[in-house]
Amino acid sequence: MAMSCESPSVTFLGHSTLVVEMDGMRVLTDPLLRDRLAHLHRHVPAPRPELARAADVTLISHLHLDHLDVPSLRRLGNDRRLIVPAGAGPFLRRRGFSRVEEVRPGERTTAGSLRITATPAEHSGFRPPLGPVGAALGFVIAGQRRVYFAGDTDLFPAMADLAGTIDVALLPVWGWGRVLGPGHLDPRRAAQALTLLRPSLAIPIHWGTFAARGVRKRDPSFLVEPPHQFAQHAAVLAPDVAVTILQPGECVSIAG
Repeated sequence: MAMSCESPSVTFLGHSTLVVEMDGMRVLTDPLLRDRLAHLHRHVPAPRPELARAADVTLISHLHLDHLDVPSLRRLGNDRRLIVPAGAGPFLRRRGFSRVEEVRPGERTTAGSLRITATPAEHSGFRPPLGPVGAALGFVIAGQRRVYFAGDTDLFPAMADLAGTIDVALLPVWGWGRVLGPGHLDPRRAAQALTLLRPSLAIPIHWGTFAARGVRKRDPSFLVEPPHQFAQHAAVLAPDVAVTILQPGECVSIAG
């Protein structure tokens, strides 16, 4: 399903792929636009190509295959501006990408009038099977509103440093399988993160998009339940935070 929302807005394209539209700019995160990645298959309709191609800048949170997907980046063009973790630059330049900007936690750049700040994340930055290695990042995109894209992360105390500085939190609440490994937020821990971050609005991401075909058939509950479990936990742990669940292709205005 495709929608149109008044800017500023967030559009969820699935997994960790979103478009944040604000101040006349479109920011794309972790584009994964293919229908298949290794043994994983897309469970929902693919996003309309123009939604990703219209982006002015692309943020990459870390180097895992489902977040830094080279074929998806090539669909957007090798001359698109990419903001990536330090350590990922040589890897991407060798593959023909010409506008690669490396950042470390705490460093800031701009896109039009937007201020984009790299933040820490508690997650592996190693790209299997042979590397390279780059720190996992989140990003705060600040303009009319201040949007925190957490990337992929576990709960960590320094999230509290963002309290009072963000309006909207885009938080991972699951992954692509029935179980989660270390370095991830599940629905309850994502709700606990809200008590540290204290945004006005939270949108669950990183759920319901990709799964192994056999696992999807045997137990599809992990594809649909995590965002609703997150909303239930958030209502108890962080009742002042509104939660909006977006299906892939849906958007929401974040005007205030």
